[in-house]
Amino acid sequence: MNNDVVLSIKNLTFAYDKNKPIFQDFNLELKKGELVCIVGESGKGKSTLFELICNNLKPSKGEIKAQKLSCIYQDPYSSFHPSFSIINQIKDVIHDKEYFYKNINIFIKELNLSNELLEKKPHKLSGGQLQRCSILRSLLMNPKLLLVDEATSALDNVIALEVMKLLLKYLDKCAILLITHDMSLAKWCANKIIDLNRLYNGK
Repeated sequence: MNNDVVLSIKNLTFAYDKNKPIFQDFNLELKKGELVCIVGESGKGKSTLFELICNNLKPSKGEIKAQKLSCIYQDPYSSFHPSFSIINQIKDVIHDKEYFYKNINIFIKELNLSNELLEKKPHKLSGGQLQRCSILRSLLMNPKLLLVDEATSALDNVIALEVMKLLLKYLDKCAILLITHDMSLAKWCANKIIDLNRLYNGK
């Protein structure tokens, strides 16, 4: 895989029901610096695609090659353990300590967080605060590919815009695959939009 290509999907076919494939000979290539939006109604395969890329599901045929990735999901409460502080849970997944210490205070400021907040357990935070912590954790993992599943839906409009601007700044280091129901957001930020509603004409 070319060094700039962080995600390569070739001839992907997948179905929960073999008579109703969700993806059939689906192809996608994503390079560093690109942001691709996946839009579509519920049941059209948006989250399934992420699970396939993360290797949590296996394709019926075809291949998926992805470089180092991290994920930001819509529900932050399911991605943090309730018994431990936010900062400890972030440190647990960090392998590049030099990158972590170089960037953590920068990202904390840009995400409107604080070191005091990170010392708390998840239940002490609002949904919006916890989602920004989830985004912080993913950025500090220094991924080549960032999978973003409706990550700004729990944030108010001002914070959501600030977070999206931060993610766009991060494109010099990685590529972003973004799930969103917001077509106006997709048109604003994406290099390419894949509309799963139209991909197979509702098959």
